[in-house]
Amino acid sequence: MRISLSLLTLLLLSGCMFRSGHSGGTEPLTTKDEPAVFNMQEGKYDPPAELTTVGSINPNLTFKDGESLEHNVHTVWADERLGIKLRYLWTISGTTETYANKLRFELAKGNMPDVVTLRDANVIQELIDSGQFREVGSLFDQYASPVWKKAVAEDPSAWDAYVRDGGEYAIPIMDYEYNSDPILWIRQDWLDKLHLQAPRTLDELEQVMDAFVNRDPDGNGQKDTYGLAVSFRNGPNTWMGDSSWIFGAFGTVPEQWNRGPGGELKYGSTQPGARKAVALMKRWVERGYLSADSAWLDEEGAGNLFVSGKAGIIAGPYWMRGWPLSALSAKDPQAQIQPAPIPSGADGTVMRRGSLPVNGAILINKKMEHPEIFFRYQNYLFDYYATATGEFKNGLAEGYDWVMHDGQPTIDPSFLPMGGVRVASYTLTFDGARIPSNVIKEIPEDVAPILLSQKAASYKEQFTGPLTPAMKSEGELLKKLEQKTFQKIIFEDGDLQEFDNFVKKWLLYGGADETREVNAWDRARQ
Repeated sequence: MRISLSLLTLLLLSGCMFRSGHSGGTEPLTTKDEPAVFNMQEGKYDPPAELTTVGSINPNLTFKDGESLEHNVHTVWADERLGIKLRYLWTISGTTETYANKLRFELAKGNMPDVVTLRDANVIQELIDSGQFREVGSLFDQYASPVWKKAVAEDPSAWDAYVRDGGEYAIPIMDYEYNSDPILWIRQDWLDKLHLQAPRTLDELEQVMDAFVNRDPDGNGQKDTYGLAVSFRNGPNTWMGDSSWIFGAFGTVPEQWNRGPGGELKYGSTQPGARKAVALMKRWVERGYLSADSAWLDEEGAGNLFVSGKAGIIAGPYWMRGWPLSALSAKDPQAQIQPAPIPSGADGTVMRRGSLPVNGAILINKKMEHPEIFFRYQNYLFDYYATATGEFKNGLAEGYDWVMHDGQPTIDPSFLPMGGVRVASYTLTFDGARIPSNVIKEIPEDVAPILLSQKAASYKEQFTGPLTPAMKSEGELLKKLEQKTFQKIIFEDGDLQEFDNFVKKWLLYGGADETREVNAWDRARQ
């Protein structure tokens, strides 16, 4: 095909993009201020292209040398390596809820950046439904690298929640398989002192917790320890201080839709097994095995109860040894923490909340003229960081998350500044880039057999679609009803009759509609 010189000049002046092969050439495009060109040979934009975003500064973020989320080793890398300037319109410190509220406020003003990334599933739905973000499935097909596409394809349900009218309006942020599945973490030094073994059943667990409460495992002469650290402020189904496995011993996983024997999807918190689990946890509180304050502890609060030496068991993901459990080891070198399988119920049943390998979503503003800028950035992370090749074969930044020691690269915290600075947290997608099936490379050798031996016990959420009409209108009310009922029964003076009343109200106030809608969605996708 021949193009006249005048037409070619017009296209260049108008800033249209020319795609070319990866062997060389350039791709002109227009940014807000001046044309930026992606040089294939150098692999960067020149002059630099700008990409705007927003960010949450949570308590787990650490910085060194006066760096910040807005300016750090990763933003400098993106500028120098890719010619992409990551510019934050705003950042906010606080909880996930704080970030969500700030997003809602700016959304109402129509003040959205080029790219928004977040984990909160409900807020993602709000952003999609605002109409301010573009269909991205076609962009993903056009621009995503083969490595990235293959990673997303590992979970066929990854896109489900973001589909509207046949289009996909957010890109799933992939995570490792089993990344937040709970296992038990137990004070082995307490077990040894009291001549006990790690519990294999709920009955054995009760015996261990009773000893941890009544036989002075820390040797301070006071009755000031608990058996199990639980986070219940955000419900039983959570990523640290989890108690989904207690419900699982009775055949249900709470706060999610599970497939019943007949194939129908049923809400786990309203099943008969949930009633038995609530009754058992109530008994544990009465006996002092659980702190009554657990009703108001969030995930980090439960972690702190264990790390402070006041609880002997906590349920959480395989990576907890690195954080926060390492804080206990640093404070008390005599403390020994070991992983253990989830205990079974009386009939041998073992169930735990399973992790969907999706950790949030990426939304692209309709006003972003050149979304390919973001894909250049994320493709590079998938092609090199997710695969641990090229410049990222050891980590994201030398002197931060890895160093050379005795001529060899190491990620040993004892050799890293500040015990290691997690540069992946500075990336737009929180973890850099992850391929779900690569989890086996991340699990510590002593933990892998325990986590993976109970793969059959991992029950994932079976409803992965967008919010149904009843969820939008009544979901918040039903969630509050559930949470308050469970807290009152377990941690206060409520009796089990209140569980039965909760199930009736849940069905009446919208749960029956949710059940119909969820199963209609399930049938439609089969």
